[in-house]
Amino acid sequence: MDKAQILIASNRGPVSFSTTADGSLEHRRGGGGLVSGMISVATGIDSLWVCAALSDSDRRAAGEAPGARLDRTHDLGGMSVHMLDIPADVLTGAYTDVSNSTLWFVQHMMYDTPNKPSFGSRFREQWGHYRAYNEAFADALVAGAAVNARVAVQDLHLALVPHILRNRRPDLRIAHFSHTPWAPPEYFRMLPSRVARELLEGMLGADHLGFLSPRWADAFLRCCAEILRADVDLERRTVEHGGRVIEVGVHALGADEDLLRESAAEPAVAERRRTLLDLVGDTRLIVRVDRTELSKNIVRGLEAYRELLTARPEWRGRVTHLAFAYPSRGDVPEYRAYTESVLRTAKEINEEFATAEWTPVILEVDDDYPRSLASFQLADVLLVNPIRDGMNLVAKEGPVLSERDCALVLSREAGAADELGDAALLVDPYDTLDTAEALHTALTMPEEERRKRRERLAEAAVALPPRRWFEDQLRSLG
Repeated sequence: MDKAQILIASNRGPVSFSTTADGSLEHRRGGGGLVSGMISVATGIDSLWVCAALSDSDRRAAGEAPGARLDRTHDLGGMSVHMLDIPADVLTGAYTDVSNSTLWFVQHMMYDTPNKPSFGSRFREQWGHYRAYNEAFADALVAGAAVNARVAVQDLHLALVPHILRNRRPDLRIAHFSHTPWAPPEYFRMLPSRVARELLEGMLGADHLGFLSPRWADAFLRCCAEILRADVDLERRTVEHGGRVIEVGVHALGADEDLLRESAAEPAVAERRRTLLDLVGDTRLIVRVDRTELSKNIVRGLEAYRELLTARPEWRGRVTHLAFAYPSRGDVPEYRAYTESVLRTAKEINEEFATAEWTPVILEVDDDYPRSLASFQLADVLLVNPIRDGMNLVAKEGPVLSERDCALVLSREAGAADELGDAALLVDPYDTLDTAEALHTALTMPEEERRKRRERLAEAAVALPPRRWFEDQLRSLG
């Protein structure tokens, strides 16, 4: 790979700040394999990560740094970070109202269409903020980019950036990656026509567009063909538009095995493990770890567990459902309502089935990564049943850390089903009875079959680690 400068653009950056009791700033590097993989590729190369300041402490750190550039500090392998202090109304309009409350709902096909969406004057104002937000990122990238630099733009928040960069800096080699699913044209057309076209044309400013699954890539190509009337080659996955040919690639993202095992060896994980064992005794464990996002389908997962206990009473007192959910997007009303629904459903199951010696559901809605890792180690069954998901790394991380040869019950609508489907138990995410039967099958699966399936799952899960995922995209830029 050549040593041309690398620039990364994403809403959330690789480092975040908080203020201590004495008023000083402290930083924390972003967790997970994705940040580590991207930083590892950029180490030793002139590199810049452009992101938004998302908290008051972030804004203070950016304000105290010359030009808002956090240069080559903060455990980032020599990478420089430009943290943008976006005006509050622009950030809210772009991030909360457009990216999270509109584009995310479209791409996951999650709208309650008799009631939402409705695109009036308020949305037009929000779309103006989205444009301004993308312009701010493009300004920073143009200012920081050397000649012929490679730019990796991340996700739906920054869909307009490639087109802006193409017009202002045609020397740049630009990739855009979508971490979400992509809606087929029949649903994508729900957006106002001018917005749908602007999004597609914005992304087509790139040289290479990446998706997590062939399903999402092909849906994007269909949108280009039907909405833009672009010349699309579905077999080669190319789009000819504006006198240019844009490549569309599939780059599945796997688990970072080394980072996972290193994190799982921390003392805090052993402590959480002991606590969980004290809670559940010698019962079998059905585990789920998710954010409280509507797409994760937590309520139907709980309903499937209720179906299991109803139809298979022999499991009462013999199995416990550990449901760990990270709070997500509390600024979006639908998310707050959904979290309440999750809590209510778990409470109802416990009220119906609990005994003095047994609690059927142990639900926690908070952020505790060591506890999640400990639950992966202890799981007999891992339940991952999203309505629609770009990939879902939990489905890959669980089998890697499993010490009980966990069986995976996996929604066919997760991108991860492309790689894990032959070793998982695939389910229709809307069918709670089907999911309950899959849970029973997983709990009663012979040990040798469980072992073989778990080994295949773990092997597939780490086949495309974050570093390779990012390197493949950069190579696509030539």
